[in-house]
Amino acid sequence: MQPIAKHIAVIGGGITGVTTAYALARRGFSVTLFERHRYAAMETSFANGGQLSASNAEVWNHWSTILKGLKWMLRSDAPLLVNPRPSWHKISWFAEFIANIPNYRSTTVQTTRLAIAARQHLLAWAEEEGIDFDLKNKGILHIYRDKASFDHAGEVSKLLAEGGLMRRAVTPAEMRAIEPTLAGQYYGGYFTESDATGDIHRYTRGLAEAAIRRGVRCLYGQDVTAVTTDGKQASVTVGQGVQKTTSKFDAVVVCAGTASRALAATLGDRVNIYPVKGYSITVNLLDEVSRASAPQVSLLDDATKLVTSRLGLDRFRVAGTAEFNGYNRDIRADRIRPLVEWVQQCFPGVSTHSVVPWAGLRPMMPDMLPRVGRGRSPCVFYNTGHGHLGWTLSAITAEMIGDMVGQAFNPEGKAFVVKPVRNEESASPQASSAPLASPAGIV
Repeated sequence: MQPIAKHIAVIGGGITGVTTAYALARRGFSVTLFERHRYAAMETSFANGGQLSASNAEVWNHWSTILKGLKWMLRSDAPLLVNPRPSWHKISWFAEFIANIPNYRSTTVQTTRLAIAARQHLLAWAEEEGIDFDLKNKGILHIYRDKASFDHAGEVSKLLAEGGLMRRAVTPAEMRAIEPTLAGQYYGGYFTESDATGDIHRYTRGLAEAAIRRGVRCLYGQDVTAVTTDGKQASVTVGQGVQKTTSKFDAVVVCAGTASRALAATLGDRVNIYPVKGYSITVNLLDEVSRASAPQVSLLDDATKLVTSRLGLDRFRVAGTAEFNGYNRDIRADRIRPLVEWVQQCFPGVSTHSVVPWAGLRPMMPDMLPRVGRGRSPCVFYNTGHGHLGWTLSAITAEMIGDMVGQAFNPEGKAFVVKPVRNEESASPQASSAPLASPAGIV
């Protein structure tokens, strides 16, 4: 494909924005990325669970999620915590969440397909660009403490298989063979050998540097205060007052995480993202005993909703929980404590003397599918709302947006065609029975 002399703005320097800028640059676009922090990947892409987990594609739109949320509402250490204080945003989000419960099966299958396709691109880009991000291709082990949870996992496995992902049931003895350091009693597990882990922050920073080498102009420390459009061009304004500057572009892609909702509203679009807070701890493995006692295989504990990843020799990441508490980034001690205690219980040989806590806001849509596609204006696009699978899905949605923008400016050209994640005229997800195209389908 010949280079396209069009200038595209990308708003947001997290994993979604950086992958989008990179995918556009590969297609020959001139790209400017705006990020309010001094560096890429300083918010939700900073210290997540580290999993590239197609096996975690099951969406939350299930009546059991509602029941657990009600049961745990008064527990400060609950895996799912909802602040009961009402707001129109929260009420409307949960209303749409419940309305999408009938789509639980089809959306889970579709998300699985997206995750598998995304992994191919993400790993290929890392190899091509020489990005070191503590990748471990050791699979992910889901652990269950009772028969009911294990049986539900069996039903989920059928949906994952329909989406193209194979995982196998394992006995407690097999679980210990897979990860010998794991302590405790378990009913059984499911192991997905094709899943992987790594450091999202290192990956995003590395890909941002690769994008710069491909001509992307990354403007850090630039807080976008307004985005407007006349239908033919988009204007991006940064700064305030006399420090304000406005630049014009042929199109803009909004990848601003939880800030996408407000930006979309100014553009006449409704993107009902809610900020769902997650917490993590990074345990520094400062001695040989701790390094030997920390797991090498990534875990997902169904009872506590915690995930793990081993980052190199001397770091161990534990992350999880979901907190519906508005745009609140406070790191609460009562939410961090269960993560530390979990490490002490499951990996008693690991010292928790040096633990770094973190919290980030997942940009989550009520149907659990990212918003990928055009806005009302023909020069406005969205790639946002990836929720708890931001890293896992980022590469494929970046490819999809790349092709949508390419088709907008080169409608006669060949394109990598993927069925849209959502119908742009409707909030309902559109599931496809066909597998997504492989990297070989990209032109």
